[in-house]
Amino acid sequence: MAPGAGGNGRLDSSIYGPSDLLRFATAGSVDDGKSTLIGRLLYDSKQIFEDQIEAVERTSHERGDDYVDLALLTDGLRAEREQGITIDVAYRYFATPRRKFIIADTPGHIQYTRNMVTGASTSDLSIILIDARKGVVEQSRRHAFIASLLRIPHLLVAVNKMDLVDYDEAVYEQIVHDFSSWATKLDVPDISFVPISALHGENVVTRSEKMEWDEGASLLYRLEHVHIGSDRNLIDNRFPVQWVIRPKSDQYHDYRGYAGQVASGVFKEGDDVIVLPSERKTRIKRIETYDGPLEEAYPPLSVTMLLEDDVDISRGDFICRAHNHPTPTRDVEAMVCWMSDKELQAGGRYAIKHTTRSARAVVQDLRYRIDVNTLHRHEEAATLGLNEIGRLHLRTSAPLLIDEYKQNRMTGAFILIDEGTNDTVGAGMILGTEQ
Repeated sequence: MAPGAGGNGRLDSSIYGPSDLLRFATAGSVDDGKSTLIGRLLYDSKQIFEDQIEAVERTSHERGDDYVDLALLTDGLRAEREQGITIDVAYRYFATPRRKFIIADTPGHIQYTRNMVTGASTSDLSIILIDARKGVVEQSRRHAFIASLLRIPHLLVAVNKMDLVDYDEAVYEQIVHDFSSWATKLDVPDISFVPISALHGENVVTRSEKMEWDEGASLLYRLEHVHIGSDRNLIDNRFPVQWVIRPKSDQYHDYRGYAGQVASGVFKEGDDVIVLPSERKTRIKRIETYDGPLEEAYPPLSVTMLLEDDVDISRGDFICRAHNHPTPTRDVEAMVCWMSDKELQAGGRYAIKHTTRSARAVVQDLRYRIDVNTLHRHEEAATLGLNEIGRLHLRTSAPLLIDEYKQNRMTGAFILIDEGTNDTVGAGMILGTEQ
């Protein structure tokens, strides 16, 4: 179990500061070595129990492998082991003396793009793996574009399998050039590169002697030292109310707390705030958690707020600043990744879930479908199919309190739900109100 983990082996992100916990996702084509890389990180950083290693060694031997397949540490489904590909998102948790990590091992196959979107949506950094033998391929561009669309602030391009090209610097430099040239079309503030061999552990946890021509740090060092504190939105105070707490007890007969997760900004005891959509002004009386009161609350802490005035507040309402609050609107422009076999069409009706507020939504217009490989906009498109991405105009049954996704990844995101099946069919990133 990783240091700092709870009894279930999971890291409790609520007890760490914004910079102490790094969430990152891996992405890349099938067989680029994503699961092997994560297995190597866990193995070389001493995060694996002996019985887990023994099980992986036994399974590798039974399959006839002449090496220990560390990908088996993350490919947990039987279908994944049989096919040798990642299907579902696998989460792993580990820690070093420098930082705690939550890893999302996402699928590389185009068929599972929706899984990749799900796993990467909350990440601070994305590792794009590229096979040194193949160079930059269609899936490399696809995953980089999706990472850009999701506003992941840091991209670390890991050129893997350098052992299969004899650790040739020229091969690595050509891939860096090709990827960098294409990435100029993307909105990613920080892109860096590292050559590795996940299978042999070269340049993963420690610097590689076989690639002394590379003057950069190892992959783990980069993960430990990437600065993410300034990536969090600590300016725009947003607290979507998830639950109103009214204990049925004589001891707490006048207690009224508002529970939820801080989406952005910093809330302090005594702060003047406004409640939306009622626009009632009040002041924070106290901020509480299960472990006791807090002087201030910031994302991603889950807290209960008590206010000085008796204000009518319900689930889906926002607590924020009077002069800095989200925009109430029923018309939403958004980029949507479609996640259903049943196509999206103009006029389609869905349930929409935005922060803690739910409503119904109608697709007023499909503006265009985007080719994620060329970034070409197909404005004549009439539908969105599984794993396709397009721009929509949605009209909702009730006002939503929105921010643009580029400003706030929490209050700028939503999901669309098929009310007949209750399946999540779309994941959206808000661009603004109708334009």
